[in-house]
Amino acid sequence: MNSKLTRSHEDATIERFQKDPDFAAEYLDAILKDGDEGELLQALQRMSKAFGGVGEIAGRAELNAKSLYRALSAQGNPEMKTLVAILKAMGMRLSVKPLEDTHAEA
Repeated sequence: MNSKLTRSHEDATIERFQKDPDFAAEYLDAILKDGDEGELLQALQRMSKAFGGVGEIAGRAELNAKSLYRALSAQGNPEMKTLVAILKAMGMRLSVKPLEDTHAEA
């Protein structure tokens, strides 16, 4: 009997995103907080797999799949409208929050 008893971290992460969209949103929020663009693109690639694949996300976002692959590549630099469309296709949106440790002093 030859069964696969283990799975990759990548597969486990994708499965977790599928089962828990709130976790997926928290994950992206943490990356955005750090401001690492490369890490954000990798995360969006990973999440696209969890939400149906790049082809499916491209269709829902009304984007060309080839262009979406390119936008999410290591050299990608998606425009804001592309990022918003990708997130919307995944059932998410961008939001802005005040910094937790910043207080306006008069």
